[in-house]
Amino acid sequence: MNKFLADVKKYKSYMFYAAKSELKSEVANSFLNWLWWILEPLCFMGIYAFVFFFFFKGGVKHLTAFIFIGITMWEFFNKMLKCSVKLVRSNKAIVSKVYVPKYVLVLEKMALNGFKTLINFAIVILLMFIDPVTPSLHILWAIPVMASFIIFTFGVCCIFLHFGVFIEDLVNITDISLRLLFYATGIFYNIADRITGILGYVLVRVNPIAMYISSMRNCLLYGGAPYWKWLIVWTLAGILLSYMGIRLIQKNENSYVKVI
Repeated sequence: MNKFLADVKKYKSYMFYAAKSELKSEVANSFLNWLWWILEPLCFMGIYAFVFFFFFKGGVKHLTAFIFIGITMWEFFNKMLKCSVKLVRSNKAIVSKVYVPKYVLVLEKMALNGFKTLINFAIVILLMFIDPVTPSLHILWAIPVMASFIIFTFGVCCIFLHFGVFIEDLVNITDISLRLLFYATGIFYNIADRITGILGYVLVRVNPIAMYISSMRNCLLYGGAPYWKWLIVWTLAGILLSYMGIRLIQKNENSYVKVI
């Protein structure tokens, strides 16, 4: 772990420079430039709100902010996992010529997607003013929820990065699994209202992404607290996954170049 912290300190300039360069390259040839980072999630929110309200007869309070929180957190996890599983192969030109600890590549992508996530949460705050949310100190619980979410995501991504080097089919398996997970996570509907009994309990708590999204909605929109027991469980799981992922990468990263 000391080596990991030393590497983060050593390569932090590279991480932020690479993330900044990638952000610029994404919008370099776009007419609307960075506005797409706002318009894309807003369009998805509008589509899901329309489907949920008119077809499912949804009566969720603060519906637009409810959906936007789900989209924001899901897209962070979704994009991170998809890019991590092929991160070493897609950066072959770098990893084959210059030594960079491979988990630094994950952190660089987290900085990139984290910036977009911050923009989206700024929109969430605006939506909370437009469709007034009663202020509560429970909003502060969003900080530990987000911190736990980031740790868990980092741990999962490090493990997927490692196995993605050796198992090419993992890209397709990940894509299919994420599609299934999307509908089981309650991005545009309230799982507790739609699915009752043990299945609803499992989907909200045992599914970590659903737990993080539901906890964030409780804190920001409904003056509630996170699912503390499960937040602690998944935080510890995230720390364990992060440790395992870092160790896997440190032990095997010299063989990555030979494989790719």
